[in-house]
Amino acid sequence: MKNKTALPIPVVRALRKLGKDVADARKRRRIPVKLMAERAGVSPRTLAKIEEGDGGVAVSSYVSLIFALGMVERIENLVDARHDITGLELEEEQLPKRIRLPRIKNKGEPHE
Repeated sequence: MKNKTALPIPVVRALRKLGKDVADARKRRRIPVKLMAERAGVSPRTLAKIEEGDGGVAVSSYVSLIFALGMVERIENLVDARHDITGLELEEEQLPKRIRLPRIKNKGEPHE
């Protein structure tokens, strides 16, 4: 039996919303469950779990469904550095005050 760790509440909410959004997108496209599962390469039960927001489903299954819906480019940019405001702010704090070129020592001069 797998060791189940409780997910943080915001993660559970995000998965439920993602699942509902996947289900809504599938329904707007009038794609039956069996056909959608086939297109994404998952079982109908896995599709149902995803649409319920189950956190135990592999992320590759979620991405396969999103690909089958024609929306995979949104996943590609999900954690893109350009949108990582916190990371960019932290990186900016670490920037050096000055940048100096390294000194080049000549072979004939004695070392300091």
